Amino acid sequence: MRGKTQKPHNFLYSIILFVLFIYAVPSLAASEPGEESEAETSFIMHHVQDSHQWHFATVGHTELTIWLPVILYASDRGFEMFSSKNFYNETHEKVAYKGYALNEHDHIESVERSSKVYDFSVTKNVASLFFSMALLLIIFVSIANRYKKAPKLAPKGIQSFFEPIIMFVRDEIAIPNIGIKKYRRYMPYLLTLFFFIWFNNILGLLPGAANLTGNIAVTMILAVITFLYTNLSGNKDYWRHIFATPGIPKAILPILVPVEILGLFTKPFSLMIRLFVSITAGHIVILSLIGLAFIFNSYLVGIGSTIFVVFIGVIELLVATIQAYIFTLFSSMYIGAAVAEHHHGEAVDESLI
Repeated sequence: MRGKTQKPHNFLYSIILFVLFIYAVPSLAASEPGEESEAETSFIMHHVQDSHQWHFATVGHTELTIWLPVILYASDRGFEMFSSKNFYNETHEKVAYKGYALNEHDHIESVERSSKVYDFSVTKNVASLFFSMALLLIIFVSIANRYKKAPKLAPKGIQSFFEPIIMFVRDEIAIPNIGIKKYRRYMPYLLTLFFFIWFNNILGLLPGAANLTGNIAVTMILAVITFLYTNLSGNKDYWRHIFATPGIPKAILPILVPVEILGLFTKPFSLMIRLFVSITAGHIVILSLIGLAFIFNSYLVGIGSTIFVVFIGVIELLVATIQAYIFTLFSSMYIGAAVAEHHHGEAVDESLI
């Protein structure tokens, strides 16, 4: 009994020590006397924005970097592919290569500006997307195979960790909002949505990681998919409520219908902005606190910023989970409103769960 009560505490202590380590090291290292500071704004934005290289750390004069493939298409040249390392010289300064160059926003443009350049490169966010997809597939394919081989055995290992979360999404998000009869159809999407956002939110907190869910293009695509799921699943009651709201005088419909149509787009737009702002703001706050040690070049400031960064880091772990829950919850609510049948007094058959 004693061993069982200690496990949650040990797990909590491990998380705190992990957060302390990953955020304390850069803050205290920055406080060493004689170390020159960079431009703090560019330092923060460099870690928040996408890039054609994946830079992890600088050890002395050695850059720990993964040079990502650059894939370009120009009307006068066709497709070209090369390493992003060619855009930097020995001192890690930007240089032109084959008539292309990186601008101040790390976007590739033609030096001659004679033709339009289409960039299909594997950037840091794209590489992070591939990594998170592979991680999700490995974890959940192994869990699914475990259920197929031994469906009646008690879960163990990684299966025992994720099963309560899967059941939570089913019992607390899908069924209450979509209904006992129709929730199964949307469970694969809701589970994929929750775990994709959750995994990438947590991965984005690691030093040197990509800010995938803090990229508005990614949150926009997630919101668009929810928008399509919602409106393609809408039944006649859903569309009647938009174009001919029951109980509303016909004279008011010309005013109400445009508002309802606008509401179709504001709902996914709010999902997109909420996730983007929450994740990006957290990263900027943490990087700003770490940057204080660079600015003041002091051990005291380094220790103080470390304490605040660890505190914010623990909160960000909570925010990473909350934002995945909120995005999934609202998506299920929108889908549930689209497929709802306006009948009351139906008994719930527990065998459908």
